[in-house]
Amino acid sequence: MSKNSSLHGPGQPLTLVPLQQLLEQPDSQGRSRYSAQGEDPQFEVRPTRDAALPATGWYLVTVDFDIDDGAIVAPCLYPDYGSGLNESIRIDLADPSANGRSRTVVVIGPSLLALRFDPTECNARFGLRRFGFQRISRVRAVFEMLRGIQRVTRRLLWEDALTAFALFLSRALRGKVGAGGELLAQRYRRTLRQRAHSYQQWLARFGGHLSARPDPATTDPASDGPLISIVLPVRDTPLPWLRRCIDSVLAQSYPNWQLCIADDASSSGAVKRLLRGYAGRDPRIAVHFRENHGHICEASNNAIDLARGEYLGFLDHDDELHRDALSEMARAIGEHHEPRLLYSDEDKIDESGNRYEPHFKPAWNPDLLCGQNYICHFTVIQTELVRAVGGMRPGYEGAQDHDLVLRCVERIRPDQVVHVPKVLYHWRSSSESTAQSGGSKPYALEAGRRAIEDHMGRTGVEASVQVTVHGYYRTVRKPGARQPLVSILVPTRDRAELLRKCIASILERTSYGRFEIVVVDNGSSESSALDYLARLRERDKVKVLSYPCAFNFSSIINHAARHADGGILCLLNNDTEVISTQWLDELVSHATRPEIGAVGGMLYYPSDTIQHAGVILGVGGIAGHAHVHMRRGSNGYLGRAGVVQNLSAVTGACLALRREVFDEVGGMDEDLAVAFNDVDLCLRIDQRGYRNVWTPYAELYHHESASRGHENTPEKLARFRAESEIMRRRWGSLLLNDPAYNPNLSLNSLHFELAFPPRSADSRAPRQSRHSVPASVLQ
Repeated sequence: MSKNSSLHGPGQPLTLVPLQQLLEQPDSQGRSRYSAQGEDPQFEVRPTRDAALPATGWYLVTVDFDIDDGAIVAPCLYPDYGSGLNESIRIDLADPSANGRSRTVVVIGPSLLALRFDPTECNARFGLRRFGFQRISRVRAVFEMLRGIQRVTRRLLWEDALTAFALFLSRALRGKVGAGGELLAQRYRRTLRQRAHSYQQWLARFGGHLSARPDPATTDPASDGPLISIVLPVRDTPLPWLRRCIDSVLAQSYPNWQLCIADDASSSGAVKRLLRGYAGRDPRIAVHFRENHGHICEASNNAIDLARGEYLGFLDHDDELHRDALSEMARAIGEHHEPRLLYSDEDKIDESGNRYEPHFKPAWNPDLLCGQNYICHFTVIQTELVRAVGGMRPGYEGAQDHDLVLRCVERIRPDQVVHVPKVLYHWRSSSESTAQSGGSKPYALEAGRRAIEDHMGRTGVEASVQVTVHGYYRTVRKPGARQPLVSILVPTRDRAELLRKCIASILERTSYGRFEIVVVDNGSSESSALDYLARLRERDKVKVLSYPCAFNFSSIINHAARHADGGILCLLNNDTEVISTQWLDELVSHATRPEIGAVGGMLYYPSDTIQHAGVILGVGGIAGHAHVHMRRGSNGYLGRAGVVQNLSAVTGACLALRREVFDEVGGMDEDLAVAFNDVDLCLRIDQRGYRNVWTPYAELYHHESASRGHENTPEKLARFRAESEIMRRRWGSLLLNDPAYNPNLSLNSLHFELAFPPRSADSRAPRQSRHSVPASVLQ
């Protein structure tokens, strides 16, 4: 065992003794440096001679780190009060600031027998200048916790810390100081845990050299991989950013590349000298100097003309590539059959080199691409394909990459689009960049709108494209000459007030003309419900069916479908309420598309927060709703709560599809009586090659499950477990890798939070899907 290290400052005199995964090596001045070698390095905390471990009370723990390499991630303490060291009583410490200092308020309980300090959860080399416990008063503890909340969240004091203080004060004024202190401490600890799951901590643990894989059977793509030509248009780039950009190509772990630079008549002689210097250093760098300023499209085309590679990669002049970007792309090219367009995840990088705001993307998602350029960076496209579509189109500056991708995907199969779920590209954020402003400039938004409208025209879709309030796009498809009849299927039982509100909202607020309502009564017994059903039988556009059997949602829907006349079926819960008059027009505009299967809408709680914005597989076990409890009108994760997109599943509380699709998959599975029958239906539809769609423009309230009560009896819980097991057996690994989600995002969150650790790093391509399906909408 190495010698003990006494590092205490003012306060409790303590000594640290390395226990495991810590190699102690003195530096040139004889001070101890530690190499953390693993994910669980540990120190034992011992009192010095004639001292003791901290007694019961509030303490300010200060740790001063000298970080030589790696990162200090999620430092913590483990106290032993007689039951051993365990996760349930772990004390999280604040991550060190820029100067290496960690300050944390902790409470030590009675009879502390032992204490362990875990400095980090990843490899690091560091020294410790101080490790000390300072006893503080309750008032000081409150102040320090408020400071800690503000420091971690990096927001104005009144927004987070003052809210926490108000909660504490409200209890203190009622004489409940202890309860208020505990509430504040809980909020403080929660803030520290959230910080431990930040992107910086994610990068420290999982964002290293991506190509370092333990599988020895994995072949090195450098040995026989394709030549990838990087297209780099340049125009008066600040020299530090241009150097970092080009250096990121020179630093690639994959050697089979060509850098094609086109200088767009930069006015700076320094830029031209720098480019000539780089070209003289490496024969893989080719430079073309334009005599006239032609903007990014013409400059990119000049760079493309220099390309000799089989694939083109697109890089902006102030951005950076991860050192394994080309290696990972070459690997993905080798893993798939005839890949023609590949893209990766990305993040932003500021002027100091700090990375933030990762964009973890779905696999191929054509409807999302028509709502936003989610593909963006890093894009690698087959050179032959780019040249076949004519390269970049002048006049689409600001959205030239979006326009190029739209024109390319029109000529290839969906299974030739590959997503690499790794952050391979760092988008520079400076005071003048789009990355910093958080949105596109007006001319770029208009160029993107025209690019999508052109795409619709080329693919035979009559539609107009609008820019949304959040700076994304909405495609409004022109309706056909004749509206198909829609059968709205509404299961119900008792609770007449719910059904009355639902039916009235349909009849009063639906602008779509051709629909019938098919109400299926599943054994109502309340007189008010029976009276209302009797009146409904006399209404135009309404049928009332009886289904006096045990509740089985799938059976009820199948029964209703057999008695419905419409070519479009719309499943609708009796506890929903229509908000937008265009809700059914929107659902039908997608359901009539021959390549589309199920279509879902946006559902809100009555409090105007989101109840359903699509279903994500695996979240919470089998599946969960995205963006739950976010405010109405919220943007969601990188805009995804406000744009049409393809999702693996949508809720049966509001789901439209063509009858022929419903019949093709055999309707709903009656073995799934209550839970997940809608998810299963959507996955069987997807399995047939259709794409499912979710739209935020069909809006309804959902008074969730108000007519059936809660799933809290032993019988209901047993049924839920059995239906969950059916889904696991049937869909297996798909539940852990939803193509509409990202393996770097958590399955324990409804809000696209980071996964610790990521589930998979494998590149993804969709199955071949239906570009055209015979559309025979009845009636």
